[in-house]
Amino acid sequence: MDNPYILILYYSVNGATATMAKHIARGVHTVAGIDALLRTVPPISPKTEATEPAIPKEGAVYCTKEELANCSGLALGSPTRFGNMASALKYFLDGTSDLWLSGNLIDKPASVFTSTASLHGGQETTLTSMMLPLLHHGMVIAGTPYSNEALQATQTGGTPYGPSHHSIQGTTELSQHERELCEAQGKRLASLALALRKP
Repeated sequence: MDNPYILILYYSVNGATATMAKHIARGVHTVAGIDALLRTVPPISPKTEATEPAIPKEGAVYCTKEELANCSGLALGSPTRFGNMASALKYFLDGTSDLWLSGNLIDKPASVFTSTASLHGGQETTLTSMMLPLLHHGMVIAGTPYSNEALQATQTGGTPYGPSHHSIQGTTELSQHERELCEAQGKRLASLALALRKP
């Protein structure tokens, strides 16, 4: 990529988190001079012989550590798994010790997003759990400010810690407020990335 980019790295099972990622990318694209790069991680399996193809059959391609190292900002997304991020995403992050040692991600902005099937199913704990490795990497966490009117008005997902989606009866369609929050987060992250970018 010629332009700096926001890496939108997510894991999605039923599609809701992937839909959120696409709306965050739309927000990034409203800021001139920076691109959005959608990436995912492969699922993990308790079966040691299970393998995945190098390129998934559909959706975003798998992220490389080089793409993470070279990003100007990061949006990290996962469905809620018992109040925590999905194991596939954590597995990827657990393999980034070399980036921690080199300091590649220090002072780059980051945000987090999640989806869950129940309104009180751990959205906020999932978001804060995803922040922890990013803080260890020295990233600058960008939440969702209450100046965003959708955060005050939403009846579904949305938190000051980052965008969220309440999947009612398994729907992957976001509410209007959820879409607005995702797009606003993408725009904010892109603007911060350009402001914080080292020459």
